[in-house]
Amino acid sequence: MRDTAEKLSGLTLFLHWTVGLTVIVLAAVGIYMSENEVFALYPIHKSIGVLIFAVIVVRVYWRFVNGWLRPVAEHRAIEYNLARIIQWVLIIATIIMPISGFIMSGAGGYGVSVFGLDIVAAQFDPMSKEAIPHNAMLAGFMAEVHEIAGLVMIVAIVLHFSGAIKHHFIDKDNTLKRMLGKK
Repeated sequence: MRDTAEKLSGLTLFLHWTVGLTVIVLAAVGIYMSENEVFALYPIHKSIGVLIFAVIVVRVYWRFVNGWLRPVAEHRAIEYNLARIIQWVLIIATIIMPISGFIMSGAGGYGVSVFGLDIVAAQFDPMSKEAIPHNAMLAGFMAEVHEIAGLVMIVAIVLHFSGAIKHHFIDKDNTLKRMLGKK
């Protein structure tokens, strides 16, 4: 079940694509929600964010237990180091995003629920219907962390994707095929 230079385990592929695609969708929805003030999407965004965090924890654990993926072919040191940095950025960002979102929403009084099941209850003023923050300073700080980590993650995803395309079309190695579960 361990990864090899030729083939990745089913678990590695499942975790990579589940986390990767979910994070990309959550980032796109997050940008859309905040730019267009589409408040109806926030409960779904938060619910999926909480659920994917469990998968992220398993993915991070698996990466450390299984070790870093070995390159398919030899590459220049700069490429190898850049790839390793991007991998670390992606791992750290995928951990920071749901944690900062959870704290931001909870501390801001908006609560956190998973498809209707409250994890942190919302706290609203009955007269004005505005959220009453538990800790406005912490909520504000975590909102900044969430936004900055999101932008960093988007850049890292673009670089990660670009690297995969480079491996496939320029280097003509099997890196992308391996990530698609092919030999």
